[in-house]
Amino acid sequence: MTTLDLETTKNQARKLLDSRIESVTDLTLARKRVEELREQLADAEREDKKAYVRATKDGWSEDELKKLGLESGGVAKRRSRRSPVDAGTPAGTTGDAL
Repeated sequence: MTTLDLETTKNQARKLLDSRIESVTDLTLARKRVEELREQLADAEREDKKAYVRATKDGWSEDELKKLGLESGGVAKRRSRRSPVDAGTPAGTTGDAL
């Protein structure tokens, strides 16, 4: 039987744990970066919306801005995601006969 050395065993265990801690550290840093970039994107989208509104208030039409390649980013996307309400069905009802 091999003689076990406590310090050698503890050092081997630390090496194994260190590699596991390193992967969790990398994951934590990556998640933090994603969170920061999402916040930056949200800020940039708010600024984009303000700038678009400012341009339209300064007299630019939506068609003119579109011709310049400056479609309304957030505004158009939000509008297109909404599903149209069925004209024959009042809001909040399913349209089923009673």
